[in-house]
Amino acid sequence: MSFKFISALGIGACLAIAAANLTSPAMYRNWEVYGGNNDSAQYSALQQVNKSNVRSLKIAWTYPTQDHNRYYFNPIVVHGLMYVLAKNNSIVALDAVTGKEIWTHATNQKSHLITNRGINYWESKDGSDRRLLYAQDNFLQAIDARTGTSLASFGANGRVDLRQGLGRDAQGIVLVQSTTPGRVFENLLILGSATNQEYESAPGDIRAYNTVSGALVWTFHTIPHPGEFGYDTWPKDAWKTIGGANSWGEMSVDEKRAILYVPTGSPKYNFYGADRKGANLFGDCLLALDARTGKRIWHFQMVHHDIWDYDDATAPKLLTLNHDGKMVDAVAIASKQGFLWVFNRVTGEPPWPIEERPVPKSDMPGEETSPTQPFPTNPPPFARQKFTAEDVSPYLEPEERARIKDAVNSARNEGLFTPPGLRNTIQMPGNNGGANWGSSAVDPTNGTMYVGSKDLPAMLKLEPEMELPVPASGSPEQMGMAIYRAKCQLCHHADLKGQPPTVPSLVHLSTRLNQEQLEVMVTHGKGLMPASPAFSSQDLIHLGAFLFSNAPASVQPLAQTASSKPVARYRSGFGFMLTSTGLSAIAPPWSSLTAYDLNKGTIKWKVPLGEVPQLAAKGIVNTGVHYPKYGPVVTAGGLIFTGTRDRKVRALDEETGKVIWETEVGTGMEGIPAIYEAAGREYIVFCAAAQSEVVPPGSAGAPPVMNNGAYIAFALP
Repeated sequence: MSFKFISALGIGACLAIAAANLTSPAMYRNWEVYGGNNDSAQYSALQQVNKSNVRSLKIAWTYPTQDHNRYYFNPIVVHGLMYVLAKNNSIVALDAVTGKEIWTHATNQKSHLITNRGINYWESKDGSDRRLLYAQDNFLQAIDARTGTSLASFGANGRVDLRQGLGRDAQGIVLVQSTTPGRVFENLLILGSATNQEYESAPGDIRAYNTVSGALVWTFHTIPHPGEFGYDTWPKDAWKTIGGANSWGEMSVDEKRAILYVPTGSPKYNFYGADRKGANLFGDCLLALDARTGKRIWHFQMVHHDIWDYDDATAPKLLTLNHDGKMVDAVAIASKQGFLWVFNRVTGEPPWPIEERPVPKSDMPGEETSPTQPFPTNPPPFARQKFTAEDVSPYLEPEERARIKDAVNSARNEGLFTPPGLRNTIQMPGNNGGANWGSSAVDPTNGTMYVGSKDLPAMLKLEPEMELPVPASGSPEQMGMAIYRAKCQLCHHADLKGQPPTVPSLVHLSTRLNQEQLEVMVTHGKGLMPASPAFSSQDLIHLGAFLFSNAPASVQPLAQTASSKPVARYRSGFGFMLTSTGLSAIAPPWSSLTAYDLNKGTIKWKVPLGEVPQLAAKGIVNTGVHYPKYGPVVTAGGLIFTGTRDRKVRALDEETGKVIWETEVGTGMEGIPAIYEAAGREYIVFCAAAQSEVVPPGSAGAPPVMNNGAYIAFALP
């Protein structure tokens, strides 16, 4: 069955505004917004640094983060000031030429829930009002970009509560704020959200706020309300109880047409959807909205009734193609499934057919999966979409390799969209595979797109959620054990040892965390652990009493009541298939950079990106970095710059993918570098403050990995 696009525009209106224009590269000389520009190109028109002289790059300045936190912040540069995150999640202004600190705005030092991938900047037409907008602890805030002082006139005493206006009890919403910045368009700040992964999480409304007052201007309901398009793709009144379908990743704006492009994630719960029968619009969609009003123009759904956590998180890329001799303004987005989706930017029509193909059926009680899913016929996928015993990594000890092969052979494994069930199920690419935030870039002058991706299979298995009532009395340790069994044991196991490195051990947790840190981690999530709204303050105190006791395993359990029983809910861990070495179970390369010629819909080249230092020392190369979150930036100098977790920055030849220049810095890198011009000099700045390559498997009492991070600026001598 062929794909049919769904558009709210009439054909006449589409034709009237569809005249294609090749974007002028002159607009790409600064780095004033996250990703370089509102179209998310991750492109710089600067060419002072080019193929002929890139080997001469030297460090121009460094700015230490002055803490041991993990950062992957994309700096922005406006009016000679660079804005970064450092000093325990403070917002810091630097001189863009020298890296000298100008001012610091301290945030809530006890919380790590902050917009930590980038920040939004807005200024009035006359330049008299310049402000930075960011979110922390579910509150949107504004500060003066010149001085770093809070603006009390914004919202209520300088803050806007993002939990308000979602049609739910605000006090019951644990998490709605994303760590990705939104997009500023005219006098609007448009935001997505990062709802938690639980049943009954917050809905993923797309919202626009006035940049001066903080007032809510418009809302688009990704879980439709009665009378709205898509309401019939959910159970009745699903918007009152079901969450997700949110945009926690990156959005893009066609400023000329005032069209906002929003990728959305899966509805919640991620891996079981019996309570949300239907296709579940607008989950896993690319939405084209009127940026001024939030009205839907067109949409396309990449996954119907998602039970794989196949969020669309990568920024939609705006570029102009020469397709069959006609210039077409297009939007392209890379997905977790390894597909690259391409559409006419105005109408939503794909230049190449998209087919609905039959997919495996779920055998879970109450689950009704879609009989078909969409498959692009072109361009070809950029990631592997199957994982068999023959694909298991050869760099394992024979015993572990045999064990993993047996596990793969015994699992349900019917290719892409194999639904999770009560037996082990292979998912490839995994729910953290394919493309993710920051991972793609385009050269808007020639229709080329570059996609950074990772191959990380997952093995999912659903288990019934148990209703384990916590007795009304008992010691704090006993009460905490009951809570642990009900809420934590599925992932961290009865012996608290977890499954390192994916699920860390909680043995001797008091050597690594205190009660306050535990509460922040459980409430807001960290790393692979999702935020959880299921814990009261007293629950957290009891949980801490159990986990921090001298010998949790010796705590005598309270007798469970006879009412303990399975309920009509199922859960699965994220299931990343990592080995005892901390590496993926699949044979490398574990990460790649793929170049597409989207004029033709073909792959130009594909190369492994980076290496695993431990393996490279043994002569094992071309593996790609492991578990990467890197963002390439393309330049008019014919280069692609990246910083990766193997502690290396690189410049690749845009035409061939060959590494022309690389150098090692002290710490691993994730996220997007910034490229800008100041005082006649081109700078390339990397946030070198991420976790270094390969986390060693956790063990009891293992010390935490400490970062000595810095922002490092490179330039020609």
